[in-house]
Amino acid sequence: MSDQSIHVLILGAGFGGLAAANELKASARSNVKITVIDKKDWFMMDLVKLWIIKGTRKFETSKRPLNSITRKGIEFLNEDVIKIEPQKQTVVTPTRKISYDYLIISLGVELASEKIPGLLDNGMILYDINDVSKIHEKIKYLKSGKLGFAIMGMPYKCPPAPFEAAFIINTMLKEAGVRDAVQIDFYSPAPLTLPIAGPEVSQQLLELLKSENITFHGLHKTIQVEPNKLKFENGEREFDLLIAVPPHKAPKSVYDSGLAKEGEFINVNRDCKTMFDNVYAIGDVTSMKVTDSIVVPKAGIFAEEQGITVARNIIAKIIHEKEKAVFDGKGGCFVELGTNQAGYVEVDMFSKPTPLTLLKSPTIQHMQEKEKFEVDRLEKWL
Repeated sequence: MSDQSIHVLILGAGFGGLAAANELKASARSNVKITVIDKKDWFMMDLVKLWIIKGTRKFETSKRPLNSITRKGIEFLNEDVIKIEPQKQTVVTPTRKISYDYLIISLGVELASEKIPGLLDNGMILYDINDVSKIHEKIKYLKSGKLGFAIMGMPYKCPPAPFEAAFIINTMLKEAGVRDAVQIDFYSPAPLTLPIAGPEVSQQLLELLKSENITFHGLHKTIQVEPNKLKFENGEREFDLLIAVPPHKAPKSVYDSGLAKEGEFINVNRDCKTMFDNVYAIGDVTSMKVTDSIVVPKAGIFAEEQGITVARNIIAKIIHEKEKAVFDGKGGCFVELGTNQAGYVEVDMFSKPTPLTLLKSPTIQHMQEKEKFEVDRLEKWL
């Protein structure tokens, strides 16, 4: 491979893709071409969706144009990925076929709402940008009734986010003076609130929910949604308004390429290598095992660190040095409580003998850190 013709192609401009692109640009030689492809022409952190629900943000003023990365000398293509051909070292979009020397797959997940019959007709999707402003409007005019939150598939991205939404809406209803007239129920197929964080942190989160009169129902696996009715494997419950997190899936191009089995995600180790030479996968589209029963959560902070890890190893290969970077599994997630406070779940996924998790008490400072988290990365990446 000639140093004059090295092309690093990045599929997806989320946390992982943007972190990898920026790390590559900062460290690579000028003769390394970096291309980022994304079907969207904008970037916005998922955490902003919570603020849109709260009413403190608007989508139009929160998104950032992805083509701004071209100012850094990174090429951006606003296209969908139709086909990944690892054996041919090419990626196909609707308008072109692109060859690469190194490929980073950071395509994230897609929402598989169709797996739950009746969901789209009878509920709103928490992670859908088209639904979050609708959720805000519905809550604004809600005076009484039963509000249901339902996690409908595991694993799902941003594990604390549905709970944050419940806390935020709880506060909105309090401020509107109608909270006592609204029953809030939270359903999950898991036995704990945050199984990935372990029993102790899950219990702490459960106590926070109880303190706000939000009832958690574990081991409730949704199989169908009817008008004003949730059906589970073990019964049914009524609702007046439903906010759901549907099952997730990888993009079709991932399954078609053989990188993952249908319904699963791309299996990688801590070096993020796939089964194909010079093809890496990072972020939500992956499944990285910690133990036989635990995988790294689908969270932006981990995608970011995986992107940096891969970028450093690609640079090492280009300059003929040993690849030594590994994803360390350290990070954390904020848990916003709807007030001006947030807790913080600190995680070390690869500590022995089991992952180490710690829920730090809600403070104003953690909320400020969450806001700064967004600002810092927008400045750095775009």
